[in-house]
Amino acid sequence: MNTIPKGLEGASLPVIAAPMFLVSGPELVIECCKNGVVGTFPALNERTSEGFEQWLITIKEALSEYEKTTGKKAAPFGVNLIVHPTNTRLQKDVEICVKHKVPLVITSLGAISILVDAIHSYGGLVYHDIVKKRHAEKAAEAGVDGLILVSAGAGGHAGTINPMALIKDVRKVFDKTIVVAGAISTGMDIASVLQMGADMAYMGTRFINTTESRAQEEYKEMIVNSTSDKIIHTAAVSGIPANFMEASLEAAGIKPEDYKKEGKLDPGLDMNSEAKAWKTIWSAGHGVSAIDDVPSTEQLIDRLRAELVEAMETQQQRLDWLKSLA
Repeated sequence: MNTIPKGLEGASLPVIAAPMFLVSGPELVIECCKNGVVGTFPALNERTSEGFEQWLITIKEALSEYEKTTGKKAAPFGVNLIVHPTNTRLQKDVEICVKHKVPLVITSLGAISILVDAIHSYGGLVYHDIVKKRHAEKAAEAGVDGLILVSAGAGGHAGTINPMALIKDVRKVFDKTIVVAGAISTGMDIASVLQMGADMAYMGTRFINTTESRAQEEYKEMIVNSTSDKIIHTAAVSGIPANFMEASLEAAGIKPEDYKKEGKLDPGLDMNSEAKAWKTIWSAGHGVSAIDDVPSTEQLIDRLRAELVEAMETQQQRLDWLKSLA
């Protein structure tokens, strides 16, 4: 049974490396795609639309050269677009995506049919971030091809619903591709997500701690030293609830009594203020508990693949045992 959704052929693992603000760049995307994982990045990680287009050219050229040299097919790549009225770059960035036929576009903070139609015009896919069933229903109406269920424990702008419950809620209103995010750090975690009924896993925090990510070394070290109970879900930083490492909040002078405060809505569109905040206040998910190193992207993906195979072999043994009892 092939678990890779239609349109993402070339991926050899059912995994999307999530687009992470200030962390994901062409280097990480290219290495993910070369090793069978769908690599993605936020368009706003490049400060101008012109720079964004150059990143696309760099990624496409590198993957084309890889395929030509090795005879192997790379996994497709994707771009995250913030669909919000204050994103003055949105129209221009969508035009660039269409021009370069970006295989996968991940939308956040809004799902609109006109954008979906634009990406569909060349055969591209649109997946949309959601944290609750109501968001899934709206995205389904817009015609998206997949939903990314950002559940409890995910890094970044995370939701608060358990992934098992969220999958069940969304399956009632959406019969296309479902991708799940939330504390996924190992191949066993990937197997668990598939067992719960998702089509793919969405991994962010684990890919922060790779040599190709753009995170500062201190950021990576803090992830190694953190545990799930030190991840704080708060809207105090940007106005949108997100998970941050407690140590980085403390270093920025944000105290426990501030965690319940709501900030001004600023979803990454004012690049100067948002980049300044997220550069020193570091996001991560509950998956930090399983992270204790900083491998290359290739080494990490090789490990994930081996762990996934081992987990599925174990499940097969359990299945055989259950059948023997019938």
